[in-house]
Amino acid sequence: METIAAAVIGAGVVGLACARALALRGIETVILERNDAFGGETSARNSEVIHAGLYYPPASLKAALCVAGRRQLYDFCATHGVSHRRCGKLVVGTSAAQEDRLLALQQQGQLNGVEDLRMLSGPEARALEPELQCTAALLSPSTGIIDSHGLMLALLGDAEGAGASLVLHCPLRGGSIERTGIILESGGSESLRFRANMVINAAGLWAPEVAAALAGFPQSLLPINRHAKGNYYALTGRSPFSRLVYPLPEPGGLGVHLTLDLAGQARFGPDVEWLPDPVRGKPIGQLDYRVDPARADSFYSEIRRYWPGLPDSALVPAYAGIRPKVSGRDEPAADFLIQGPAEHGIPGLVNLFGIESPGLTASLAIADQVAETLQRG
Repeated sequence: METIAAAVIGAGVVGLACARALALRGIETVILERNDAFGGETSARNSEVIHAGLYYPPASLKAALCVAGRRQLYDFCATHGVSHRRCGKLVVGTSAAQEDRLLALQQQGQLNGVEDLRMLSGPEARALEPELQCTAALLSPSTGIIDSHGLMLALLGDAEGAGASLVLHCPLRGGSIERTGIILESGGSESLRFRANMVINAAGLWAPEVAAALAGFPQSLLPINRHAKGNYYALTGRSPFSRLVYPLPEPGGLGVHLTLDLAGQARFGPDVEWLPDPVRGKPIGQLDYRVDPARADSFYSEIRRYWPGLPDSALVPAYAGIRPKVSGRDEPAADFLIQGPAEHGIPGLVNLFGIESPGLTASLAIADQVAETLQRG
């Protein structure tokens, strides 16, 4: 049986970043992807925002890895020609009662190491964005937008340049934890069976199912896998905003916010649509990414709280994404769950569970932490 140094399961932005980190350290790495292209699920269906790091509890992995990853990501974009723009963001309060929450958000961001946050009065915010309605706003100049496909292409280019290889149409069929390494059985029409000294489970939406497929993995350490769909709607016509505009966060997400793509097109979303939990033991399924035009009806009232000038019938379905979550409806948002040998006792295995936002922003920092964990043994 062939033995390889490392296998990464999943070729989303985090999987590609992890493969790059290993390959640049001289570790032979194979990336296994079940789809016909890299980055076709969560990594391609998000807001494409570079987050500053203000939303996450101090001392959490999300906070530390977002702030570190954001700095790395801007540097990476500059050195690799990845399209991006540091456009800034306004988090808005639309009543006096919300201003205390904005102040708390600013203080949390500062504790996380976000050093450039600034509170604005309503008139100061409208001086930046005249169409905005708010009583106060928190300005985050370090927030930006990015071409996520361009980012993944650059990560893959670095990884392949350092000797890594990507294998498409190669779903994981099963595996087992052995004393001599981790046996993986993968492949489409033809099965591949090999031993890996290191395995990074970066399967995103299906990471708990991948871990469950490894015989010998402690079932008690598997999180409940939950999926939350987020629908996006595009604005017809020209956007009056040059910055991103976010309401205060809501349970399950960051609220129906306005983001921009690199061409200046505005889109709104995501909302939070909880999907049925995947059934453990059943094959990994296909997901429905269709956007229901009728769901836009609920967007108008939310958006008009901060942009009363939104015209009727101005929103059209754009796309949907699905977030991998390890906390459920009405539960506090969970932190990233980076589960290595210290947690499960299996040498060479790292599981990445619940890597939702700010996973794209944090991808380079997550990859460094995973690579260092594996090299420490």
